[in-house]
Amino acid sequence: MIGGLWLRRAACVIGGLLLAGLSAVHAGPRPRLIVFIAIDGLPQRQVLNYQDQLAPDGFNRFLQRGSWFANAHYGHAFTVTGAGHATMLTGGYPHRSGIIGNEWRDSQTGERVYCVGDTSASYIGHATHALDGTSPKNLKVETVGDVLRRANPQSKVIAISGKDRGAILPAGKTGTAYMYMSSTGQFASTTYYMPRHPAWVDAFNAGRPADRYFRSEWKALLPEAAYARSLPDNQTWFGPAGGSLPMRYSAPGDLAPGPNFYASLLRGPLGDALTLDFARAALEGEQLGQDAAPDILSISLSGHDYVNHAYSAESRLSHDHLLHVDRLLQSFFHDLDARIGKDLYVVVLTADHGFMPSVEASVQQGLPAGRVDGAQTLAAINQGLSQRFGPGQWVMGFSGSTVLLDKKLMLQKGQDSDAVIHLARALLMAQPGFAAAYTRAELLSGSRSNEPYFSQMKKSWHPDVSGDVHYVLKPHWAFGVGGRGAVHGSPHDYDIHVPILMYGPSWIGMGRIDRPVEVVDIAPTLAELLGIASPAAAEGQRLPFVATTASRRSPK
Repeated sequence: MIGGLWLRRAACVIGGLLLAGLSAVHAGPRPRLIVFIAIDGLPQRQVLNYQDQLAPDGFNRFLQRGSWFANAHYGHAFTVTGAGHATMLTGGYPHRSGIIGNEWRDSQTGERVYCVGDTSASYIGHATHALDGTSPKNLKVETVGDVLRRANPQSKVIAISGKDRGAILPAGKTGTAYMYMSSTGQFASTTYYMPRHPAWVDAFNAGRPADRYFRSEWKALLPEAAYARSLPDNQTWFGPAGGSLPMRYSAPGDLAPGPNFYASLLRGPLGDALTLDFARAALEGEQLGQDAAPDILSISLSGHDYVNHAYSAESRLSHDHLLHVDRLLQSFFHDLDARIGKDLYVVVLTADHGFMPSVEASVQQGLPAGRVDGAQTLAAINQGLSQRFGPGQWVMGFSGSTVLLDKKLMLQKGQDSDAVIHLARALLMAQPGFAAAYTRAELLSGSRSNEPYFSQMKKSWHPDVSGDVHYVLKPHWAFGVGGRGAVHGSPHDYDIHVPILMYGPSWIGMGRIDRPVEVVDIAPTLAELLGIASPAAAEGQRLPFVATTASRRSPK
């Protein structure tokens, strides 16, 4: 892997000097506020591909006046939203956090488990359904915010997202999460955090801010010629509804805003605009960054992921959406400057995963690509196991990026579990599209640690949560026969190469840094800036930015 240990130890003299600059941060004044921003589904390549079209003070605030890491990657294999959001502020990959995916199956019963599901908690003021996300119960480790609040009980940690998992996992165990309710266009928390919303949340929702977008359109920011480097609209693999700009946010027959309209806002820039408006309300309502106790505001913008799934990161719609996000960030940064003070806060921006190009677009380019029929794959494995070990439903299903087998059936039939799992692996690898697969015993022992993808796969696999055969698809392959759009979830570069951008002129210098880093390095870095210990499960190291002179001064 490009971010492997041997690369991370390269250029040790330069790296040592950079870290020496960072080590002095601990002794200096702390930022009043850490603003952590995740752009869901943003690959690094998109930020750089359209740099010439960015606004002066959105992404360019980082690229021109902050520190940014050109060689930043995830180190785990199953790169999806839940796993990424659990990694960012804990500093631990899924093998420690226990968040192996967005959902998985209970290893004993085979029942579905949602990464932030908790039936003991419910949404405040909204109906709560099975597998809705309501708490961090499944997160096995602490976040930077948890450590901060333990050290400074007056500190506040607020996390906001269009997705429940995008808010709950960065909030950790002791922060407060708010998520967009696609049924009403409001933001809500859950009873895990509080019995009722504070007044500022009720006031925001009472204003019905989503309704102002009813019958509005998502329009392209630039003239048609500016999108020549992207795929045109209405590709055949977009699906029956196609996809083109302008895009209207209501059905022709809709007389008033309703659930379909509110849900549609997530698929474009307007949902991100609402999320940032709620973040502004949180800044004022919670008085974030206004006293000596440092606070954390985590914002996960979900729109890019929805757009890329529907149209791919190579589409004009994704291209334009990134430009809209850029302008939204610029406006938000200006408001932060006015409210907090330009030199009194730090912003870190990253992504929970990248994105694979559409299978169909890859085929058009002559790349070996294809789609895996998941149901057919499971049936083939079960048939092979039944022929060898006797009739039965040996396969309980896919669980995260693993195949889960029925251990009770193995015991009932007196079969050796290792033999069953080993054959299941062989049967899986006989199907088209699979690049590698390892068994529970191999992942526990590390016996195949020198083989392709093993290191990344081991970091995605948790012994108490994951299934029995962990797999990776070949590059440019995806699940879903007859599928549409694009996906993510692999250890391939297009999925693991993400931005890490930092800005905070009192603490962080300027410049591009090419040294390989990983997303798990963010948590120890923020802990250092806040003057607290790293989260207990953090496995990264501090990011090698150059600290500014001001950050090295001792507090008065």
